[in-house]
Amino acid sequence: MPPNLILYAVPFFVISVLIEGYFLYREQRDRIELKDSFTSIALGFGNLASGLLTKTISAGIFWYLYDNFHIFTLDGSAWWMWVLAFFADDLSYYWFHREAHLIRYFWASHKVHHSSEKYNLASALRQTWTGNITFSYVFHLWMPIVGFHPVVIIVMQQISLLYQYWIHTETIGKMWRPFEYIFNTPSHHRVHHGSDVEYLDCNYAGILIIWDRMFGTFVEETHRPKYGLVENVNTSNPVKIAFGEWIAIGKDVLANPKYALGYIFGRPGWSHDGSRKTATEMKKEI
Repeated sequence: MPPNLILYAVPFFVISVLIEGYFLYREQRDRIELKDSFTSIALGFGNLASGLLTKTISAGIFWYLYDNFHIFTLDGSAWWMWVLAFFADDLSYYWFHREAHLIRYFWASHKVHHSSEKYNLASALRQTWTGNITFSYVFHLWMPIVGFHPVVIIVMQQISLLYQYWIHTETIGKMWRPFEYIFNTPSHHRVHHGSDVEYLDCNYAGILIIWDRMFGTFVEETHRPKYGLVENVNTSNPVKIAFGEWIAIGKDVLANPKYALGYIFGRPGWSHDGSRKTATEMKKEI
């Protein structure tokens, strides 16, 4: 197994959260809340703990596919293989992230990350406990079949997650224009975390924002977003946040078994009677 880069980065996460928290509390108190930060940190540690098991399962599946079905043998010592792996992983992440906002089954896990009404480095740690066990890695399964070694895939996934940590901040405004055009930045990702209707379902990038520009999902930051969800969870209990949407899906299915597939795999906000609204429907109204 490759080294767990996320685990090694934990001291840096803690120190940077404390430093940013100190300056935000001193100068912009409305942008940080102690209870909210503790909830995010608790969900982050829960993600690390659950990942010890669930990521082992996903890694095992990568290995099985690579050992039995890989088409090419890509040389891990070649620089070009790592470049290809970077683009392959980042594109896979884009499609995973996009579908995590458009399919309720995947949204049930990803919703956790969007549940904070604050936007700071602590909120970056607010991660799912159920993502891997509910097959979020399905969007990467093509990579071992093509010939990327599982170690390469796992390393690239960790690099992507590490990159995305620093963009969860309001302390950095717009950056150098060429950088903003190519890479995901705090400005682009603030839009992604906005609950404003015009900011919903966009900017799915991991590292490269070029995917959003190519596939028509890019939205420029024009004003400070309102963070959180369209309907916020209104709790600081990490267990309720981690499993809340799964429980909501279960209730919808039990109450409307005829429409079970729609409530599980339809868009977040979908309802058989139109009593709720999806992001697309809300956008059409404006």
